[in-house]
Amino acid sequence: MAGAVGMPERETPIFSSNNVRPRLDVYVWDMDETLVLLNSLLKSSYAEAFNGLKDVQKGVEIGRMWENLILQTCDDYFFYEQIENYNKPFLDSLAQYDDGSDLSDYDFNKDELGAPQDDANKRKLAYRHRVIAQKYIQGLRNILDQETIKHWDELYDKTDEYTDRWLSSARTFLKECLGEDEDAVSSIASSDTSYNSTNVKHVNVLVTSGSLIPSLVKCLLFRLDSLISHGNVYSSWEVGKIQCFRWIKERFNHPNVRFCVFGDGWEECEAAEIMRWPFVKIDPRPGKLHRFPGLTLTTVSHYFSVVYGRPNNENEDG
Repeated sequence: MAGAVGMPERETPIFSSNNVRPRLDVYVWDMDETLVLLNSLLKSSYAEAFNGLKDVQKGVEIGRMWENLILQTCDDYFFYEQIENYNKPFLDSLAQYDDGSDLSDYDFNKDELGAPQDDANKRKLAYRHRVIAQKYIQGLRNILDQETIKHWDELYDKTDEYTDRWLSSARTFLKECLGEDEDAVSSIASSDTSYNSTNVKHVNVLVTSGSLIPSLVKCLLFRLDSLISHGNVYSSWEVGKIQCFRWIKERFNHPNVRFCVFGDGWEECEAAEIMRWPFVKIDPRPGKLHRFPGLTLTTVSHYFSVVYGRPNNENEDG
């Protein structure tokens, strides 16, 4: 794997070495208009689909408030102004350049990160990626000031109410996909290196067409961070979704692994078709089955069975 640009340097160990190999289901998620409604709020297409039942301008205003909060958080806490032009497909893509130096007294405003993309600048970028990963694990409630947290909580609740619980039900479904209580999921996500065969048979992975840092911040702001670890967030901005899917397949390479893709767009649909993975098309319009709330594990198990057949143990969930 070494030598390919952006390629993971090692496969993620899926199971312990006790030769117990339960099935692992990998849920590959798109973000925008799938787990998160934002573009359709800004462009008013979400509200317009309800034929007058939703206040269109209110939706646009909610979208703008999210846009401002995302950008402010990116710039103030996640180095976005410095690294906007150096998007990478995942946080560990430059790990080989990180020498592990203590960064507690490091001045990120004076290290002159910039062109060319030589080893020295890659190391500076890798340092930032390390700090971003640490902040993701830490969580925004330990980073933001109380006034911003209050605004964030109110905006989340307002958005959830306006979208008929889209955000909270999508989050609940992610939790159901993992088949674990949230505290266990959070501790596993923070380690981000292995999946114990005795208690984990499911994992959520995000592949977004947005750039990496804003996508990580959106995971935090939309309360997805305990359900999708930072190491499981991929940006297809430059490399495309099919390349990200191939990395994911190699990373979770095991005979008993199954994949399922969720999204609203043609790119993830096409990539899933190339990979021969089932694809669930999310549709935010009212009355559609594949939306939140509405989507169930029973429905997803049907998609799995069409591609992979029924599992030997019919009592296994998902």
